[in-house]
Amino acid sequence: MTTPATTSDRRQLLPLGALAAVAVVLFAGTLVLVASVPGTDRARLGPHFGPGWDSGLNGLLLVGLALVVLTRIPRQPVGRVMAFSGLFWVAVGLADGYAAWGLLPALLGTGPVRPGAWFALWVTARLGSFLPVGIPLLLLLYPDGRLLGGRWGVASRAALAAMLTWAAAVTLLPGGPVTGAEGGVDLDRGTLPVAPAVGDAVIPVLVIAAIAGAIVALATVAVRHHRARGLERRRIRWLLWAALADVVLAVLATAFVGERLGTAVFAVVVVLPAVAVTIGLVRPDVVQVDDLLSWTLVHGPTSVAVVLVELGVLGVLDEVVDGPLDLRLVVLVVLALAPAVYWPLRHLLVGRVHRLVFGTRDDPYDVVAGLASRLESEGDAAGQLAAVADAVARAFGVAYVRVEVDRPSGERLTATHGTAPSATRTLPISFRDTVVGRIMLPREGIRARLSRRDEALLSDLVRQAAIAARTERLAEELQDIRQRLVLTREEERRRIRRDLHDGLGPALSGVVFRIESARLLVSTDHEAADRALEVGRDQLRDVIADVRRLVHDLRPPALDDLGLLGALRQQADGLSSPGFGVHVAADSVGELPAAVEVAAYRVVGEAVTNAARHARATRCEVRLTVDDHALQVEVADDGVGVTPTAVAGVGLVSLRERVAELGGRSEVVCPPSGGTTVRAWLPLRRA
Repeated sequence: MTTPATTSDRRQLLPLGALAAVAVVLFAGTLVLVASVPGTDRARLGPHFGPGWDSGLNGLLLVGLALVVLTRIPRQPVGRVMAFSGLFWVAVGLADGYAAWGLLPALLGTGPVRPGAWFALWVTARLGSFLPVGIPLLLLLYPDGRLLGGRWGVASRAALAAMLTWAAAVTLLPGGPVTGAEGGVDLDRGTLPVAPAVGDAVIPVLVIAAIAGAIVALATVAVRHHRARGLERRRIRWLLWAALADVVLAVLATAFVGERLGTAVFAVVVVLPAVAVTIGLVRPDVVQVDDLLSWTLVHGPTSVAVVLVELGVLGVLDEVVDGPLDLRLVVLVVLALAPAVYWPLRHLLVGRVHRLVFGTRDDPYDVVAGLASRLESEGDAAGQLAAVADAVARAFGVAYVRVEVDRPSGERLTATHGTAPSATRTLPISFRDTVVGRIMLPREGIRARLSRRDEALLSDLVRQAAIAARTERLAEELQDIRQRLVLTREEERRRIRRDLHDGLGPALSGVVFRIESARLLVSTDHEAADRALEVGRDQLRDVIADVRRLVHDLRPPALDDLGLLGALRQQADGLSSPGFGVHVAADSVGELPAAVEVAAYRVVGEAVTNAARHARATRCEVRLTVDDHALQVEVADDGVGVTPTAVAGVGLVSLRERVAELGGRSEVVCPPSGGTTVRAWLPLRRA
């Protein structure tokens, strides 16, 4: 976001308004001069006499863009460079038009050279060599108006000096690209009094240095982009897009040399970087520059390749056909080659370039199928996660992917592809609404942009990762359940053995001892024998009670005697009290698996007990429903409810574990009407 201009800033804009007015006046004068030179007479001038209006129009656009920047961001050095560069373009355009108007009478022999015509020719033919320096200067200063520091700062200053030295040499030295007499006009007039051979020797070397300086300017844009983050990076991408578009348009302009289209394209090449700079400084988020840049990266090179093929075909025809090419022949050749060559070539090039830039995301079926095939060949979870990371990296062309999966034990399994950038984003990996891990991708970069189609493909790939993670989790849970089953079985055997050995064994031994004592006393002391038998009887009753307790712990006998509903009603009667009533409502549940009956009985008992002890409830409703897949158990009370921050007690934890052992699920909710509702779904694995 840019801040509004203050009053002092607006005062500083007044000279810029005057600058814009001057530019408009100069451009109007250029149009008048261009209109005063007939087209037939202009054709007799040399190539160094341009129309003038094209340079003036470029300059006028630059001045307008500079005003947009400086109105929103006063004192912006980049805006000032654009303003004065635009004014220079307008001035050179005026000089171009005036040189043609002032020298034309002398060239036609109709009159003398008009005043100032030679100076105007020097400006347009010589001083105009400073015009191209404006674009590299923008590249070096954008977006903050300062040169880079360190070694790149030294290189930037050297590059700017090389380009200025070349422009100064073309302006002051005779010889080089601008020399001799063109249409009777001495183009070396106004230069230093040295031999043209000096310019011929020095200027080509400086041209190489200037080209190197322009390359350095482009390199600084790449360096700034690499260092930038957030808004600054988006601003620099606008300039990168303009540079890429300029390369494409320059090739097109070269292909259409001598045509009006070539002149128009050249004008766009000059102004486009300034347009991108203006958008980047004022409204960098007006459109998604990443989408624009990606589209240009894909379609720009392919368009250039198609144009080069067309030129190659026309060149071959020019060699084969004797004489100039007929327009109808060219049209017929283009129409014939379009379906057979151009369209397949364009499709092939677009596909190759898109795959090179953005990966294989345009072939989602191949990506998913390849990942599924690789997952089948990987034996462990680590290999599967590595396969997912590699598949995502290839599909989206990104240099970094990290996949993390949480294990039930609390450990985290990870797989990484590439080196982590400075900024990443994290996406969850979910399986059936449960987050089982996460995947990390780069946040910045063209390839990090995801369309809806890309998001759908990433979702498919992440689903594969979720399945792999779920498979690993299920395998660990299965192994954990096996170990728990073995431990539980052995603990249960130990408990039964302890109860039998320490409880039933001594008790039965005592009964045997009492019976043996009574047998010995029965013939001598009947009363002592009766007392011994009574003690033995009481001990035997205790043994029977212990046996019943053991049997009840293994499986409630009421389930076998009364069925599930009868056992629940019996349990409800036992838990009811004058201030707490329990009601069981259920249709016929039919024959259920033994494990399901026991789990339902325990769940209801635990839930009702919690309601009676902790909820201060007066009523508890138990409901059972059966469908083709599960037995649903619901226990609802009218108590105080459970707070969201309450820690689950031993009873609820045991309830959840008992349900989970059967592969079911449970929940404890507090409805708006009040109270607490416990629900459990117990799967019915019927044949």
